[in-house]
Amino acid sequence: MANDNLLLPVPQYITACKNIKKIIGLCGIEKEITWHTSRHTMATEICLTNGVPIETLSKMLGHTNIRTTQIYAKITHEKESRDMAALSDKLSKIEQFNGITI
Repeated sequence: MANDNLLLPVPQYITACKNIKKIIGLCGIEKEITWHTSRHTMATEICLTNGVPIETLSKMLGHTNIRTTQIYAKITHEKESRDMAALSDKLSKIEQFNGITI
């Protein structure tokens, strides 16, 4: 563990903002990207879309109330489709196991 019981070192806010601007430049993005925008994108596009539970994401973001995380964590259509497909697959297996045809 790093200092202060953190897994990784946390850069100062100004350093993080400068690094975001460097990444934006390297990617050729012309849109204004703020710290808040990058945090929202990480929560939605990286974490939730790849199956990180919202409870875990809430802890990662340092929120004490999961309602705060829900502001950042908009559910994408892609995630909704994957979740529904996974549920359908699970239900199908139960139906096959029980010999049920629906």
